[in-house]
Amino acid sequence: MSQRIRLGILTPSSNTSLEPLTQALVSGLPEVSVHFARFSVTQIALSPDALGQFQQTRILEAAKLLADAHVDAIGWSGTSAGWLGFDQDEALCAAITAATGVPASTSVLALNKALEAFGIRRLGLVSPYLADVQDKIVANYASVGIDARAESHLGIQENFAFALVDEATLDRQIADVVAAGAQAITTFCTNLYAAHRVANWEVEHGVPVFDTVTTVVWDMLRRTGVDTRRITGWGRLLQEA
Repeated sequence: MSQRIRLGILTPSSNTSLEPLTQALVSGLPEVSVHFARFSVTQIALSPDALGQFQQTRILEAAKLLADAHVDAIGWSGTSAGWLGFDQDEALCAAITAATGVPASTSVLALNKALEAFGIRRLGLVSPYLADVQDKIVANYASVGIDARAESHLGIQENFAFALVDEATLDRQIADVVAAGAQAITTFCTNLYAAHRVANWEVEHGVPVFDTVTTVVWDMLRRTGVDTRRITGWGRLLQEA
């Protein structure tokens, strides 16, 4: 048996998608286990209450609990840096490592690494979010030279409800942003039940698709020395980058 690798995943409290998807994603890696810690997130909006859910101190408490399990890496499986700013996740990762001694990653920072690896400049942004949240994400990507104006959002605020978005809706959103000229697509919300369908969309539309549940796991596995090419059926990111 290879050396045991333990991944610690920070999880929004009302998220019901990322845990089963993450477990399925690593199911072919017998030496890898995944462990979760939740903190309270119930809505995604730009109101003070909603933004306050992502205070660093609250997330750090959950990260410290994961460190008790001697995890090899800690990942924030969430997309809040999309509207709060990428520097928020950079600061969070630094704070987690300072507090626990464990290297850290996030869905959004890992997505940005994937975009760089694939040379993407026109990104199709698929989310369930409110229009003003989506606008913030588009603006933050524009600030780093990535055009995410090919976008589709659903106007939902309740975090739990994101997991109820059906396959037909996601299929339509994906098709819409491809038609708008996206070089690649991101399903940008870790409570969308989408990661397992990435390979199908890539075949149908001929562009890479980066799901934010997958991106953080991809980055954590790379950091811990696991060959992600052993994971098949979950998209080009794991096979090519």
